[in-house]
Amino acid sequence: MFKDEEKDIIHVGKFLAALRNTGLRKNDPRLADFMENLKNVHRKSGMEGGSPETQKLDLDTFRQVIGANLVLISKAFRHNFIIPDFQNFCKYIEEFYWKCKSNTEGKVASYIPQLARMNPDYWGVSVCTIDGQRFSIGDVTVPFTLQSCSKPLTYGIALEQLGQDVVHGYVGQEPSGRNFNELVLDYNKKPHNPMINAGAILICSLLKTLVKSEMTLAEKFDYTMNYFKRLAGGEYLGFNNSVFLSERESADRNYALGFYMRENKCYPEKTNLKECMDFYFQCCAMEANCESMSVMAATLANGGICPITEEKVLRPDSIRDVLSLMHSCGMYDYSGQFAFKVGLPAKSGVCGGMLVVIPNTMGICSWSPPLDHMGNSCRGVQFCEELVRVFNFHRYDNLKHATNKLDPRRHKYETKGLSIVNLLFSAASGDLSAMRRHRLSGMDMTLADYDGRTALHLAAAEGHLDIVTFLLEQCAVPHHPKDRWGNSPLDEAMRFRHVQVVTYLKEWAKQQPPPGLDESSSCEPPRPVEETSPLPS
Repeated sequence: MFKDEEKDIIHVGKFLAALRNTGLRKNDPRLADFMENLKNVHRKSGMEGGSPETQKLDLDTFRQVIGANLVLISKAFRHNFIIPDFQNFCKYIEEFYWKCKSNTEGKVASYIPQLARMNPDYWGVSVCTIDGQRFSIGDVTVPFTLQSCSKPLTYGIALEQLGQDVVHGYVGQEPSGRNFNELVLDYNKKPHNPMINAGAILICSLLKTLVKSEMTLAEKFDYTMNYFKRLAGGEYLGFNNSVFLSERESADRNYALGFYMRENKCYPEKTNLKECMDFYFQCCAMEANCESMSVMAATLANGGICPITEEKVLRPDSIRDVLSLMHSCGMYDYSGQFAFKVGLPAKSGVCGGMLVVIPNTMGICSWSPPLDHMGNSCRGVQFCEELVRVFNFHRYDNLKHATNKLDPRRHKYETKGLSIVNLLFSAASGDLSAMRRHRLSGMDMTLADYDGRTALHLAAAEGHLDIVTFLLEQCAVPHHPKDRWGNSPLDEAMRFRHVQVVTYLKEWAKQQPPPGLDESSSCEPPRPVEETSPLPS
């Protein structure tokens, strides 16, 4: 695909650029052997300066270099990843990004003093698919604290280590219908779910007290941070001590929640409340960026297996429970509306970050500090709404019949080709009910095949008058499209001697207004005639 025909060599730079277009980055851990081999060849060549990317390799050398990662690279160039046309998909993401950048609504969170200092103009979006295809735009390497985006992650670790029965013996699974930090428990005297402050504090107490209880607070912090790093495929994860201290100093409501739950005997035995509260603040003060958070979201989308390291971090059943509660409780008081409008599991934080999971497809992280009155990122919510307006990512979008939306998981030619085949087959076989279904699903009824033949051509050629009238009267398709040989539907009907269709098409053509006149001035559709005798030759 990439060799120089004259010299029978390959330009490594051109090859890597093409690989990047499929969504793979050269620093992808799965391509480590390939990149190391390139460096070794460059070193042995004795070339002074330059980089391995400037090399030109012959076939044998290239085969040796690529051998270790051949399966992944050939999968990329065969367009066998979850998003086959990744470049085209990225153009849409870029378009949504710039559309949302002009949104200046919302205010930066101020109840934690350190967060109030964030620049409201920061705006970044990162995408990572379950095949490790990456795309980022905007301020994607600027670090921010996880805040509430850590809640689904700590919940997932608790499920993994303790199991669903133990975890939900302490925490409920229902949306609270109340503010995320309200002093309230459910009818069992348990926090409503792990996505609100009370529930997250209790999850941290379970991790601190029941999981490897012999660990000190410092060791438990390292243990949890290591889990987060594995979810992020080893990408950037840090800790912001000033935010931690600031959060702890302004945590009256969280301490009130902690003591209220202790009064109602919510915690496991031997819980040290002060240590658990510190641990909760530490999880919230962990720091990441859009790039690393998108990999975390993609790990959740991929059933707990990190796409770029292929390490199994969490079990699929743990992920299922995490995504279920993200879907119903992840967006504070906006969760119900978000589930209705966007229909995707998501978790927002007061830092302005948003984790969005498209199960079995990709993870997305957006970050923009200005928040709406419910505590969600204004640009982040708008971005998600734009995403499901164009793509059929809403969990309840019909993948078969909703042709008014794009499905990037299918190749664009395959999708359009299947639509054309289905439409033309229905027209040729005279299946009126199928034609009605195609129209109701939003299909373009003027679609033509490689030879320029439309549904009207085939219906006329086969003599299906009901299909012809349906296409012209109900679908308003043009009555004289030409195929590659210059034939119109009328020519087809005359060739195969379908009298009714010929008469109808001629009458229809007469009644169409001249070019430039309003279509509404056209007459009533012609009345079909009975087929009596063959046309004269």
